[in-house]
Amino acid sequence: MVYLTRREHFNGAHKLYINSWSEEKNREVFGKCANKHYHGHNFDVYVTVKAVPHAETGFVINAHHLSKIMKREIVDRLDHKNFNLDVPEFKNKLGTSENVAIQIWRWMEPHLTDCKLHCVKLVETENIYVEYFGE
Repeated sequence: MVYLTRREHFNGAHKLYINSWSEEKNREVFGKCANKHYHGHNFDVYVTVKAVPHAETGFVINAHHLSKIMKREIVDRLDHKNFNLDVPEFKNKLGTSENVAIQIWRWMEPHLTDCKLHCVKLVETENIYVEYFGE
């Protein structure tokens, strides 16, 4: 089994805020992320796929093809978007990095037919990233 990882980049904004909570509780739990005017990040997303390399090409997947899928399914949906307002999947769900990574998996998985999705890694800051393995 060989694992191949491709990175793409996008910018996105969100607000972590639960409407049924008080402003004080939101600030206590989410800190600056509860800013009523939203805030943004420069995200890097790493998609790792796995398979036995193809006998003729030696590829797990053509990396150019994986990049096209990632741009269409991830970057086009999230880049320069406000997750809370512009992304239907987050209308009733907080756009945390954890939830975004899970959603990226859901967008990507159906388009990977010759290999299997292994991991979605979403880097929010130089100090924070999440990894989702489809569990």
